[in-house]
Amino acid sequence: MEIQTLNPTTPRQRQRIEAFLKRNGLRFDDMHYYAAVTDDDGEMIAGGGLKGNVIKCVAVDDAHKGEAIANTLISHLIAHANEEGHSNVMLFTKPKNRQLFESLSFRLLAEAPEAVLMETGIGGINNMVEQLKKIKEEGEVCKENNQECKKEEKTNLNITTPQHLNPSIPQPLTTTTPLRGVVVMNCNPFTLGHRYLIEQAAKQVERLFVMVVREDSSLFSYAERKAMVEQGVAHLKNVTVIDGSEYAISQATFPTYFLKRLDDAADTQMLLDLDLFRRHIAPALGATVRFVGTEPTDRLTRRYNQLMHEVLADVREIVRLEKEGNAVSASRVRKAMEQGDMSTIRQLVPPTTLPYIIAHLATQALQAELDTTPKPGLVDKDNNGAHRDMDYALMQRSIDTLHPYFVKLALLGCADALPTHTSIRDIGIEAEKAMLSATNGVNTHKGALFSMGLAVVAAAHEKDTDSLQTTIKALAASFPDTNGTHGSKAKLLSKGTTAIKGALDNAREGYEMLFAEWLPFYIERRKEHDAYTLHKTLLRIMCDLDDTNVIYRTDLATAEEVKQEARALLDNFSKAALKDMDRHYTTRNISPGGAADMLSLTVFIGSIQT
Repeated sequence: MEIQTLNPTTPRQRQRIEAFLKRNGLRFDDMHYYAAVTDDDGEMIAGGGLKGNVIKCVAVDDAHKGEAIANTLISHLIAHANEEGHSNVMLFTKPKNRQLFESLSFRLLAEAPEAVLMETGIGGINNMVEQLKKIKEEGEVCKENNQECKKEEKTNLNITTPQHLNPSIPQPLTTTTPLRGVVVMNCNPFTLGHRYLIEQAAKQVERLFVMVVREDSSLFSYAERKAMVEQGVAHLKNVTVIDGSEYAISQATFPTYFLKRLDDAADTQMLLDLDLFRRHIAPALGATVRFVGTEPTDRLTRRYNQLMHEVLADVREIVRLEKEGNAVSASRVRKAMEQGDMSTIRQLVPPTTLPYIIAHLATQALQAELDTTPKPGLVDKDNNGAHRDMDYALMQRSIDTLHPYFVKLALLGCADALPTHTSIRDIGIEAEKAMLSATNGVNTHKGALFSMGLAVVAAAHEKDTDSLQTTIKALAASFPDTNGTHGSKAKLLSKGTTAIKGALDNAREGYEMLFAEWLPFYIERRKEHDAYTLHKTLLRIMCDLDDTNVIYRTDLATAEEVKQEARALLDNFSKAALKDMDRHYTTRNISPGGAADMLSLTVFIGSIQT
């Protein structure tokens, strides 16, 4: 017998894994590594996979059970996970296999009727428990030694209407009952509804812990979501925001491969999650109350709340905050982001959340430009255009790298005073260095970083989007003339015969053409649900813009030709003609990169101006 490594992402090898699992009554599940034990004839007789530090899809043919193959296989998987940097390894299995894995040094973490979660290795849940205990103890020391940290005695009388609470909640607290509670929430993003729930829960306990779900499969990253919560509840002195845990079961790690019915998966996942909370998290924090919001629409969340009442001793549901007859929810905010409805967003989130939303809208605008396909001479999903040093993957990496800096710029713009040139420049320099590092020195988005960066700062600073253009002008006015950019070199090429406007000139004018011409054109196409809105808006920009990128790569005469050709294609638009323009511009080394930057900026400003 020998152990072979199979790649689950390779179609032929995946088919082999799937056939083996089906033979053993299991389904294929998401994995990055699979180890197969084969006999002398090369037939697979046992196998098991990994996704991160989670062992999955372990099976041994009936004819070979009892031959210690499972021990060899599990030891191999643990060793491989260790080599990949995981000091502890988890697995989900059927309850009947619990004793087998306990004999292989696994310990039980949580159990449900259809599955158990087990773990082996150094640290793991014990480390998490110790960290939570330390957080609890630090709060107790603060309460005893620092007068400013003392909390007012809380009673249920702070809630005046019965609909806020579950009728089963015990009546007024006494000052000798040091109740501690926990709220677990995703906050994608953090809304006024989340803040309301936390505020109401904080009134009922001496100390409230808010745990943000750590899984990074949301629109907003874990770091962003946690920061939003911390800033949004800073006014609540008895609330502590704590790190989420990998032990909050997620769709990414929980397998369905051994469940007979896929319908069982949701209940099993939720029951394991609640058992983990009951066994480990709540005791470590000394918490006896779990708070949740009522769920009027989502069936899965409503089921989770129901199971919570069955499993935990003290669960308190707080009626969701409503605006205009509908519950305030993160999904409403995300929908408003898609629709470019900033006025609705401002009604649903606290001011501390807005910078993160603005930064995401900026990133989404860059992504929208990149994804627009086909584009003349520019990198898109089909080809690299006139660029030999760029491709779609490189541009994507650049956008991902710039996103955290848009967050920094948005946070900077939230200050009462307009940020200085120096403070904006310093973040811009950091962002440019990070971009060049991610792209191996290729300038992918330097122009977009400047224009989008100014707009992000202005959007975060202004509560009234009507004054956005004025704020951009004020910010740009503080920037000195540039040297060495495509814009400055294009001006030199013109030798003063033509009044070429570079990126800084356009910013100092508050992007007059954008607000007067391109933005209304873009909005009108969107209202008409035109499938080629972005393509046509790009052409509309190309009709007007002195694209210094085109001038730098070719000459002034070619730049004028580009304007005329864009107008002709816009007047008689077809996708086939746009593809022809792309081939033509690629051959002639024409890349309207300035127009691409303005397309991104138009999309961004369109998303924040209703």
